[in-house]
Amino acid sequence: MAKESMKAREVKRARLVAKYAERRAALKKIVNAGREEDDEKRQAAYEAAQELQKLPKNASPIRKHNRCSITGRPKGYMRTFGISRIQFREMASAGLIPGVKKASW
Repeated sequence: MAKESMKAREVKRARLVAKYAERRAALKKIVNAGREEDDEKRQAAYEAAQELQKLPKNASPIRKHNRCSITGRPKGYMRTFGISRIQFREMASAGLIPGVKKASW
């Protein structure tokens, strides 16, 4: 089981990413448009990049980490189900995941 503080930190990061997503996308669009030869666009892109740097670190979606929704385990995460491989195996064996059964041949 992961520490409760680690789970809470990930929840906080997810909230920050959602809060700043729209603003971040708008600034990224301005920065990417500034790659042209126009000096005005280049200056606007520079200012947008400065604003992007001022956003909180945890507002970046790359800092989010997938964790098991039950145990909080960071490794062995199965994206399709949102749980770790260990929990997946236990739940599948117990028949708690619809459509999943143990392979046999």
